[in-house]
Amino acid sequence: MTRRSAALVLAMLLLALAGAAGSARAAGYRYWSFWDRSAGGWTYATQGPSTARPGDGDVQGFRFAVSADSQDASQPRGAASFAAICAGTPARDGAKRVALVLDFGTAADAPGGEVPPSPRTACARVSPDATTAEALAAVAKPLRYDANALLCAIAGYPRTGCGEQVSGQEPGKTSGEGSGQASGGDGTASAAKPGAEAGDAADGGPSVGLYAGAAAVAVLAAAAVWQARRRGSRGNG
Repeated sequence: MTRRSAALVLAMLLLALAGAAGSARAAGYRYWSFWDRSAGGWTYATQGPSTARPGDGDVQGFRFAVSADSQDASQPRGAASFAAICAGTPARDGAKRVALVLDFGTAADAPGGEVPPSPRTACARVSPDATTAEALAAVAKPLRYDANALLCAIAGYPRTGCGEQVSGQEPGKTSGEGSGQASGGDGTASAAKPGAEAGDAADGGPSVGLYAGAAAVAVLAAAAVWQARRRGSRGNG
């Protein structure tokens, strides 16, 4: 093998690895993410809606989108002021008010054949010990959950599906907004995206297979160069 041949083999191997990495990035997951509003910004909720118990005056949000991994979840869009959202819902003794921002996502994130409703807000007046899930149920029925209590639909959207894998597009780039973590089985924050068993690292980084592929390329490239040098030295001899 000549040095030119070795360089060609190396280039082909690198192109193959790049293609594999691109295919891995093209897979995302379609789901509702859950957010808390504080200090004028969104942060991914540290509890699921079934266990979180917001206080009176809190603002929480939900966003439906396709996300590539735990660092790529899209934030709810639009204004999120408690004063504005709950202006028409007066305070009442023995109850609390929770402002909810419901972002149904974009057409690019919608399941086939469905059109996402326009984003909207709602003020839920519920009992003082109510969870976020109960507040959501008070203003955005019907809700749909899967067997693992993952929130699948808000106000009936989407009609079908729940955290399914989506491929063939660059996920999580439809809005260009913020990041967060994917929802776990009960809607709680999870270190990995839904369906993490697909082989991605827990922090949303490259998979073990990608590192293994890179190592294989390095080994093959070194072997090709060594063989080329060996043949060159024989020719000079």
